Amino acid sequence: MHVPDGFINAPTSAATGVIAAGAVAVSLRGARRELDERTAPLAGLVAAFIFAVQMLNFPVAAGTSGHLLGGALAAILVGPYTGVLCVSVVLLMQGILFADGGLTALGVNITNMAIVTTVVAYALFRGLVKVLPRTRRSVTAASFVAALVSVPAAALAFTLMYAIGGTTDVSIGKVATAMVGVHVLIGIGEAVITALTVGAVIAVRPDLVYGARGLTQKLKLRVNGELVDAPDAEPAPVAARTSHRKVWAAGLVASLVLAGFVSFYASANPDGLEKVAADHGIDKKAEEHSTAGSPLADYGVEDVDDARLSGGLAGVIGVGVTVVAGTGVFWAVRRRRTNDTSPSDTTSVSSI
Repeated sequence: MHVPDGFINAPTSAATGVIAAGAVAVSLRGARRELDERTAPLAGLVAAFIFAVQMLNFPVAAGTSGHLLGGALAAILVGPYTGVLCVSVVLLMQGILFADGGLTALGVNITNMAIVTTVVAYALFRGLVKVLPRTRRSVTAASFVAALVSVPAAALAFTLMYAIGGTTDVSIGKVATAMVGVHVLIGIGEAVITALTVGAVIAVRPDLVYGARGLTQKLKLRVNGELVDAPDAEPAPVAARTSHRKVWAAGLVASLVLAGFVSFYASANPDGLEKVAADHGIDKKAEEHSTAGSPLADYGVEDVDDARLSGGLAGVIGVGVTVVAGTGVFWAVRRRRTNDTSPSDTTSVSSI
């Protein structure tokens, strides 16, 4: 759903740019509360993983494909504020290096793909886990539903923006029907990827899943005929768990394999927005990307003739750049939080 330059007029693009900048600023502050020494590098990995999986377009209907948006996945794994930043980093890398998503439309894309998906998905996710049984399966099921709904929500957000600032005279009703219809199908793919990923991380390190925190249920003991809370169990030794470094390494390897190899087999059909734009004339005033001459434009490496090698190298470079940029951002946010913590706060935390 990467919106190119020319779909939305300048005033609306500028307004969404202000919204996006404000949301990123708020998220930078909010992410300080979500990140710690373990989750800061994990957040950078989540950004790289989203970049990799977005290269894997999957067929959803005749002549149409879809790809992960990633807002739900990021919010559930590392928190909603950090999730907005994760997807924003991905969109920035894609726009600058790969000519994917217009630069003047960056505010539109961050609003649709980072803010709307994250807010809608996490709000729905939190509501579901409050009413479902407090189990890991419930977290996975809630992830599925939240991710599914987040995609058509982003499609509706784009339709609203197009109704306000679209550059062609197109029936908004037809656009809304087409966008929501195809993105419900894409949402199913998003839901499957999100649920499988969240479930895989929960299986090895549930403590690393932000959305699963605080969901453990107190063990009850019957004492003199009454149920009372059992004493908290001692935490399992670190050596008995899967190291978070191993989780990070496994995630990075998976991202590199997906972007560097599996992406070659992705569907070549246009994605949902591209298909709707072509069918309804929305793309009549689309503009050439300002970085179309980038050596990595269109997810290929310039002067590498072999298509498989070119795409694979571009994917590996994209994962590497994204994980470095994302980890750098999140470590900086984490350090800012540490510097803002007073000595009395540190003492009270360490004494608990």
